[in-house]
Amino acid sequence: MQPRSIPRRFWAALCAIVVLLGSPRPLHGLPSTGGDPGPAWREAPAYVALFAPRLHRDAYRAYVLGDGLDAALRLVAHEPGALQAPGSWVPHPQLPADAFGQSGTYDHQKIARLYGSRRASVARGPHGHDELVDEMWTLISPYPSPDLERLEAGTLLIVLRIP
Repeated sequence: MQPRSIPRRFWAALCAIVVLLGSPRPLHGLPSTGGDPGPAWREAPAYVALFAPRLHRDAYRAYVLGDGLDAALRLVAHEPGALQAPGSWVPHPQLPADAFGQSGTYDHQKIARLYGSRRASVARGPHGHDELVDEMWTLISPYPSPDLERLEAGTLLIVLRIP
C-alpha cells in the first residue's frame, strides 16, 4: 500500500469542493484540445517514472515547457479544457516534498538538497470537457532535471487522468 501524499489529499479535497459548489466553468470557451496541453509543451515521460506512484503510472503524463510558471499559466488560461474552480491555477511556494509528493520513486533527500532553501512554485487545477473533470494538472517551476542534478528554469506539468 502506498502512503498518502499531500498532493493526493489536495486533489481529493478539490474534487469534493467542485462537487459541492457545482460544475466548474470552462475558461474562454475555446475549442477543446482533448487534454493535450498544446504544441509549446514537450512530453517528458522520465518524470512520470520519477514522481508517479508505481501502481498508477499509466494514469500519469508529464510535459515540460522552457518558460516559467507565469508563462505556463497564461497558456493554461487559453486552454479550453482548463476549468475554473475555487483556488485553482493560483501559484503557491511549496517545499519539494509537498510539490512532488511522497509516493514517487525519486530520491527525496536528493531533491531536498537540490532545492536547498528554495521553494518550488506550484499551481494546480482541474481539466476536463463538458464541465466534467477528467484530469488534474500540477505545474511546478523550477523543476529538477531527470537525473536530479540541477534545477531547470522552465515548468513541469504533471497530468493525472481521472477514470
